[in-house]
Amino acid sequence: MTGKNQTTVSEFLLLGLPIQPQHKNLFYVLLLAMYLTTVLGNLLIIVLIHLDSHLHTPMYLFLSNLSFSDLCFSSVTMPKLLQIMQSQVPSIPYAGCLAQMYFYLFFADLESFLLVAMAYDRYVAICFPLHYTSIMSPKLCLFLVTLSWVLTTFHALLHTLLMARLSFCAGNVISHFFCDISALLKLACSDTHVNELVIFVMGGLVIVIPFLLIITSYARIVSSIIKVPSARGIRKAFSTCGSHLSVVSLFFGTIIGLYLIPSANNSTVKETVMAMMYTVVTPMLNPFIYSLRNRDMKGALGRVICKKILFCL
Repeated sequence: MTGKNQTTVSEFLLLGLPIQPQHKNLFYVLLLAMYLTTVLGNLLIIVLIHLDSHLHTPMYLFLSNLSFSDLCFSSVTMPKLLQIMQSQVPSIPYAGCLAQMYFYLFFADLESFLLVAMAYDRYVAICFPLHYTSIMSPKLCLFLVTLSWVLTTFHALLHTLLMARLSFCAGNVISHFFCDISALLKLACSDTHVNELVIFVMGGLVIVIPFLLIITSYARIVSSIIKVPSARGIRKAFSTCGSHLSVVSLFFGTIIGLYLIPSANNSTVKETVMAMMYTVVTPMLNPFIYSLRNRDMKGALGRVICKKILFCL
């Protein structure tokens, strides 16, 4: 396509969710409730970890970063979606669309790396309990968190810069509820082979490899637990590992299915539902799965509340 047949796109139109008009109010209330649950749940975890010194451990360092990532990950897409549903104004500026894509990739990648760090922490704690303190030193924990942030920054920036070099035709309607990288590529007039190759290669590095590392860690944990003749310990560990793996599988499974092995039979509705699973559902579930139901977090919540009551008295 020649340059004279191309037009400069200054904004994109997000179609939002493929739902019937009579159901929009119901879905708006439901999504708003889910978003508020995500924000409040993750904020509560961050505040409790910050205020309670008993939670200043490697696992909760990773968890506080995961909660921050979940909060931001959901906030990248949900406020705009809710605005579209309420005001019926689906437009988003070109620069705003690229910014949304960047932060979406950033926090999705950050969650991926943090889940690996948390799985490794649990592996060391269960399989090498006597050496846990020496292995999971503050220096190593800080290194893992910093490395996660640095790697996600470069990965998200790479995709954003590659997207910014593309030209877009007059068609500016995105069949999605946010500026998804694959949806944007469908609108491009330029050659997208480089973008697609980078998605496949880098996707393997930041999605598939972390997923395999997490599965390997939990497989080692399960193998170690089975050797311990304690029915109560086995039930507790399997309960924890099972819930963790269910969220991990939901997060990674939908991403791998959408971006690395997409099907030609995938409809817009199917892709939207899959995207909702990891952008809305997973960030909402993580606070309950990883922390709010465990004894340490409940104890921290009780201690913080008691301190506030005593302070007021």
